[in-house]
Amino acid sequence: MASFRVKGGQTLHGDITPQGAKNEALQIICAVLLTPAPVTIHNLPNIRDVNKLIELISEMGVSVEKTGSESYRFTAKKINLDFLETLEFKEKAASLRGSVMIIGPLLARYGKARLPKPGGDKIGRRRLDTHFYGFQKLGAEFNFDYHDNFYSIDASHMKGNYMLLDEASVTGTANIIMAAVLTPGKTTIYNAACEPYLQQLCRMLNRMGAKITGVGSNLLYIEGVKELVGTEHTLLPDMIEVGSFIGLAAMTQSEITIKNAGIEHLGIIPESFKRLGINMDFIGDDIFIPAQETYEVETFIDGSIMTLSDAPWPGLTPDLLSVLLVVATQARGTVLIHQKMFESRLFFVDKLIDMGAQIILCDPHRATIIGLDRKTDLRGIKMTSPDIRAGVALLIAALSAKGTSEIFNIEQIDRGYQHIDTRLRNLGAEIQRIDHND
Repeated sequence: MASFRVKGGQTLHGDITPQGAKNEALQIICAVLLTPAPVTIHNLPNIRDVNKLIELISEMGVSVEKTGSESYRFTAKKINLDFLETLEFKEKAASLRGSVMIIGPLLARYGKARLPKPGGDKIGRRRLDTHFYGFQKLGAEFNFDYHDNFYSIDASHMKGNYMLLDEASVTGTANIIMAAVLTPGKTTIYNAACEPYLQQLCRMLNRMGAKITGVGSNLLYIEGVKELVGTEHTLLPDMIEVGSFIGLAAMTQSEITIKNAGIEHLGIIPESFKRLGINMDFIGDDIFIPAQETYEVETFIDGSIMTLSDAPWPGLTPDLLSVLLVVATQARGTVLIHQKMFESRLFFVDKLIDMGAQIILCDPHRATIIGLDRKTDLRGIKMTSPDIRAGVALLIAALSAKGTSEIFNIEQIDRGYQHIDTRLRNLGAEIQRIDHND
């Protein structure tokens, strides 16, 4: 166990480069299971969730070679399906939410798969129905054993089909795409998720020989092929880190440049921060955030209170609502944050209230933030990180607060943010990692 001890109130300055995209990495790593040929991936972030997934597929029989500081070559010549029956597989796969995306490749290549009920953030119910609905439409049959929490899927007679997804699930869409690329016939996926990371997955699979059209839309057509070949792939910058750094600059009144931000792939993320009054300039592919003493929330044209809510792409990603909420605590004005997708993701606001923020938690999905307009500083406290995104939001709050804070359970933050304490110290933050020996 470890914690971050943070002395807040320091003005930061300098350049910071976002890591490779975590959510893209988990999809792309699972996709290497689709071919026996080598697949080289660049810009992989050195974070807990990615490293655990690499370790998992390695134990499944994938050859893993580190070819650079952030580059790996994966060769899935032969998968040991017997490993899926072991207690070790159950423990490792269950601890990682992203492990669910090994199902699609295994069904496509081997006609069967097993997976324990996966874990991940405690942010509310994250159902897998969309994944299994897609597999069933392709002809797979599955069984869930309630005694050992294991899913078993038989896909020995899959064929292409039309499907209309009941939700635009990102991991569900990725899983179904990976199952369909080697399935005979034509598959149509309507209401597909179309995030930049999914577009990246589709383009990588097409380079490997897949036939996917409609990339970037919510209507995908997939013509099954017999085999895929190897390729090289470079991950996009992590849009959630980019948004986190914009929020960090605003809250700490700092001048920060985010290098190689992947601006064309950010969608409405910059505009969402601008609605809170945050200034920024785009210089090539860099984002420059000047130091601001104050920032004022926009209102809608009719004068009503600004609402920020998540939505399927190209709407606002739910992963940044925690950061936007924290930034709003020191704005001039009032904001309603509406987290539609996960019913437990706003529960971290009790820590912000303890720090002095003015927040009304309306219900599990909505919170009203009355900005302090810098008239009162947040104060440092001891707190615990409940999940990845709330963890970094609390870290941003601590860096802006008066006094010292300590954040426990930072293993959650490490799951999604690479060497975050070291990178923040390079900007001038006073942050120390404390190891607690039991």
